[in-house]
Amino acid sequence: MSLHRRGAAAAVAFTAALSLAACGSSDAGDKAAPADDGGKKAVAQGGKGFGEAAEKTAAMGTDAAAGQFPRTITHALGKTELKAAPKRVVVLDVGELDNVASLGIKPVGYAPTEGDDGIPAYLKKEAGSPKSVGTINNLNLEAIAALKPDLILGSQLRAADKYKELATIAPTVFSIRPGFTWKENYLLNAAALDKTAEAKAKLAAYETKAKQLGTDIGAKKPTISMVRYMPGKIRLYAGASFIGTILKDTGLPRPANQQVEDLAVEISPEKIDSADADWIFTGVYGDPKTTKRDTAQSNPLWKNLKAVKAGQAKDVPDETWYLGLGVTAADEVLDDLRTYLIK
Repeated sequence: MSLHRRGAAAAVAFTAALSLAACGSSDAGDKAAPADDGGKKAVAQGGKGFGEAAEKTAAMGTDAAAGQFPRTITHALGKTELKAAPKRVVVLDVGELDNVASLGIKPVGYAPTEGDDGIPAYLKKEAGSPKSVGTINNLNLEAIAALKPDLILGSQLRAADKYKELATIAPTVFSIRPGFTWKENYLLNAAALDKTAEAKAKLAAYETKAKQLGTDIGAKKPTISMVRYMPGKIRLYAGASFIGTILKDTGLPRPANQQVEDLAVEISPEKIDSADADWIFTGVYGDPKTTKRDTAQSNPLWKNLKAVKAGQAKDVPDETWYLGLGVTAADEVLDDLRTYLIK
C-alpha cells in the first residue's frame, strides 16, 4: 500500500473531456474515449497516466492536524477548502460509498453503476438509505443540490466534466480514478472527513488479514485466474485492478498472461483456454444472457481446463470481487478466498 503523504502535491491535470460510456464497470472506465493520452484512456486502461494514478493519489490530501478545520484538501482537480467537518456527504461511485460507510458515515446521496439495483447488499446496513442522485455516468445535479450536501466525493475518471458544476453545489474532492488505487482513494476521502486515523487502522487490519491468509495457505500457493463476463467482452483481470491488488496482498500467484500491470486482458470465447489456472473465479456483470458466458463455457476448451476438471472453477459475487472498490468489499473477498482455498 502506498502511504498517504500529507502535504499537498501538484494537482493532476488531464485536459481532454471525459465521455463516460455507460458500460457498467466500477473497476475503471471500460471504454476509453478516442482522445489523446490526456483523456479518459490515460486513467482508464493502458494510457500513460494509468500506472501513475496510485502514486499521484498518495501525494494528495491535507496537512491539517486531526480535528483541524478549516482544512484544505489537494485532490485530482485542484484544492478544496472544508470549513467544518462534513455531515451531509454525497458519493458518486461504490468506492466512495464503501469508504464513507466503513468510517461510520451514512451518505445522504449515492450514484450507483448503470443497471445496478442500488446499494450493494454487503453495504446496506452500514450505508443506510442514501437518496439516488442518478448513476455514475448520468449524474442528476438537481437531485444532488436538493440534498444540500457539505461534501461531494467522486473521481476524475467518472465525472471530470461535471466537476465545476458540482463544486458550486458543495466542496468537492475527486480522486483520479477508481480501481487499483482503492487504498489511496480511501485515505484521500478520509482526509476530507477528518477520519485519517480510522482509515489507516482499517487498512492495516485488512493487510494483516491478507498476509495471514497467504501464510495459512502455505508455501505451495495455487495460481488464481480471474474471469469476468460482461456484455460484449470477456476479461481476465490483471494486476492493476481491485481484485489484482488483493491477490498481490495475499501472495497468491497469477497465470503469466494475467501478470500485467493493466486492468485486464480481453479474450474471445474461443480463447477461453487462456483462463487456465489451479483456481478460476468468475464474475458476471448484469444479466448473464447479455454476456458470452454460455458460449465460452460450452466450449470444449473450457471443460478441459485444469480448474474446471478439478471442480475449482467457482462463480463469485460480482458486487464485491469486481464492483467492490473499498475495504469492506476487500474483507469480503478475503473471507471468500479463505473458504475456497483452505480445506
